[in-house]
Amino acid sequence: MTKKGRSQELIAKRDAMLCRRYHYWTEIARRRFDDTLKILSEEEFFLSEERILVILRRNSNLLQKLLQTSKTNKAPRRIKKETLFSGF
Repeated sequence: MTKKGRSQELIAKRDAMLCRRYHYWTEIARRRFDDTLKILSEEEFFLSEERILVILRRNSNLLQKLLQTSKTNKAPRRIKKETLFSGF
């Protein structure tokens, strides 16, 4: 007999993807917190902002891992030579 309702495996995958998208919008795209919640709620996951906050809090360990890996894997910015000094 199978349990009715949403698959726990699918919910876990959705929550992990939501955390990765939150990380992208806040750390990579440098969007504000409230803008990120609005994007995730209205354009990507179609969940209320309150529900998204609950999911993010529940998965704070994954968010910490994403933040740590993005800081260690960041390549130094390179400055184009022509922008340093263009001459007269």
